[in-house]
Amino acid sequence: MSPRPPALPPGTPAGEILRAGLEGAGGPVALACSFSLEDVVVLHMLTTLAAAPRVFALDTGRLPEETYEIAETVRARYGVEVRWYFPEREAVERLETDKGLFSFRDSVEDRRECCRIRKVEPLGRALAGLAGWITGLRREQSVTRTAVEPIEVDLAHGGIWKINPLAEWTWDEVEAYAKQHGVPVHKLHRAGYPSIGCAPCTRAVRPGEHPRAGRWWWEDPQHKECGLHVAAEPARPGRN
Repeated sequence: MSPRPPALPPGTPAGEILRAGLEGAGGPVALACSFSLEDVVVLHMLTTLAAAPRVFALDTGRLPEETYEIAETVRARYGVEVRWYFPEREAVERLETDKGLFSFRDSVEDRRECCRIRKVEPLGRALAGLAGWITGLRREQSVTRTAVEPIEVDLAHGGIWKINPLAEWTWDEVEAYAKQHGVPVHKLHRAGYPSIGCAPCTRAVRPGEHPRAGRWWWEDPQHKECGLHVAAEPARPGRN
């Protein structure tokens, strides 16, 4: 298990959070990149702190074509190696044979089963051997993320650190940083997709809708997590 994360004061700059995570985790740290604007912003920051940053991505088999396009743009722009992780072939074949291609729309339980096969299991393999991982999570994103801390203990993955440098950022701050630094932008963000996941589970949002309304739009907001991001621990890092 990694050492306990430091208690960072509110308003700590994202770059300082990232540096504290990289230096304090006690071992290798990697960025989980979905190629959303948040993740690419974090990658840009990461390239200023690490000569050869570790980056991985999950290919669920159902990503939009635009995600592959931005992935190649990012790989070339920043000169990083992106390690891709795929779901286990037999599990996908069994799911689609037994329940069809759209079982995730039948119930929350069926949707979580699909996410578990396509995302959660590959993530477990991606995190093996790491002391920490970096995400683009922000509290503003959804009702399920309001308690996200800049650095957390991820008990779901052996107590490694989970580093969320943008936890306190707004979407406007993300866009401003991207514009200032020329960060590549996923095409679907420009087409009304503030949150992007698998193609059949993501749609553009309508004016006035919550930014995450386009993810699993047939479900209630409190259910809109795929299982990659679960509660770390009841107490905030560094607090009793």
